[in-house]
Amino acid sequence: MATQNPPVSQTRSFSTVFLIEMWERFGFYGMQVLMVTYMVKRLGFVDSKANLIWGAAAALIYATPAIGGWVGDKLIGTRRTMLLGAVVLTLGYAMLWIPTNNAYFLYIALGVIIVGNGFFKPNAGNLVRKVYEGDDTKIDSAFTIYYMAVNIGSTISMLLTPWIRDYVGAKYGDAWGWHTAFGVCAIGLILGLVNYTLMHRTLAHIGSPADEKPVDVKRLGVVLLAAIGMVFVSAFILQDQTVAKWCVYAAGVVILGIFVHLIRSSEQHERAGLIAALVLTAQTIFFFIFYQQMSTSLNLFAQRNVDLSFNLFGLHLFNWIPEQFQSLNAIWIVLLSPVLVLAYNTMGKVGKNPSVAAKFAWGFAAVAIGFFIYGVGARFAVNGQVSSWIMVWGYGLYSLGELLVSGLGLAMIARYVPARMGGFMMGAYYVASGISQYLGSVVANFASIPTDIKDPLVSLPIYTALFNKLGFAGIACTVIALAMLPLMKKLSSSHSDSVANNLLPAVRSEEFNTPA
Repeated sequence: MATQNPPVSQTRSFSTVFLIEMWERFGFYGMQVLMVTYMVKRLGFVDSKANLIWGAAAALIYATPAIGGWVGDKLIGTRRTMLLGAVVLTLGYAMLWIPTNNAYFLYIALGVIIVGNGFFKPNAGNLVRKVYEGDDTKIDSAFTIYYMAVNIGSTISMLLTPWIRDYVGAKYGDAWGWHTAFGVCAIGLILGLVNYTLMHRTLAHIGSPADEKPVDVKRLGVVLLAAIGMVFVSAFILQDQTVAKWCVYAAGVVILGIFVHLIRSSEQHERAGLIAALVLTAQTIFFFIFYQQMSTSLNLFAQRNVDLSFNLFGLHLFNWIPEQFQSLNAIWIVLLSPVLVLAYNTMGKVGKNPSVAAKFAWGFAAVAIGFFIYGVGARFAVNGQVSSWIMVWGYGLYSLGELLVSGLGLAMIARYVPARMGGFMMGAYYVASGISQYLGSVVANFASIPTDIKDPLVSLPIYTALFNKLGFAGIACTVIALAMLPLMKKLSSSHSDSVANNLLPAVRSEEFNTPA
């Protein structure tokens, strides 16, 4: 890699990545928060169809980074691929700005977003890994701060886009309300690209070997043609639920096969780390089944069975817009992340920092309690509607679980996977997450409400039956994760021993006031 003169601090390099990621998350979650209800309310889809279409889109959004990571590693460079992804995402959100209710146009726009995310997501995460390469003592905290920082963007957009939809819709008509809200997502990405243009020099020394070479025009052309083809393939998959189902299941088999192949073909000293990554990735699949409820069953539950009046000690504060409850996830992550970073650093100083596998077990326990809160809240519902506070506390525990599982998933890849496989393995991790997003939509359809049911007293027990079952499933996942701890301890120890003599010296970090 090129050496910066004068050297660029980790803080400045890290800031450049997380700021463009923050704006990317602004766009993505601003779109996601509205998408299922847009399909139900504007396009007239039934709950089950909207859930499965978004589940298939989410699966592809998480699957394409496996390809994008390889493109960044081997073809056009990590930095360039991330930038290309941001540009394509901007185009996708701009397409949603166009006021049309044509379903196939929606599938094409989602296809563009899927491809853009595939280029962007793994390469942004891989750049963070490279900023802290050789600094394993801080990697968990680095990714937790990264996770917190990018959630600032999603918090703002998930509060803003539903309000814009209602405000513009009231003045200029419902159609303009929806599409203007989607257009704001494109504006967010434009701001992110401007910001990156001003700060990109801080990453000049970070990236893959391909970043150090001039752009290969032929390779870039092939990548762009393949991207256009993938847009139409994605649109075809989204419009046919049977095709979507088989593609998701086939992707699961392929990823498992790739893991097995990499483990078998890797060097002896690399295998323990790869096996540990496989076990934790399998656990992540189960977590994202829970995670997908946010944009599906919990979103539709808020539309029908939550009292939108938010009160404190009898004093009315404001009324929620139903989709805005999803912002509680990001708000809790921003609030909880510094607490977890402090806890990790404090325990690390005395050699008591729990393993990633132990944190995964704690995460499943938090998710289980969170879903039981929704079930308990139903017992105190008035006219079929639960208090807004039930959503606040349920999302709080749900978000704690996300930080402990998904928030550390990237750190797990960075810790256990050899650097030469970094971009691809981050992509593989996202594929596994995407598979479970689709499975989560299938699970959400157990609470699909028929169109003829309008009474909240009838829909409430349908939703709470699902949430209670998810609570019990969370307990089962916790027990399994705890039972796996001895094996994970053994694998982690073997991995640490194998790389102990190959670690680079730690680098002083401005984010964490800890000794180098």
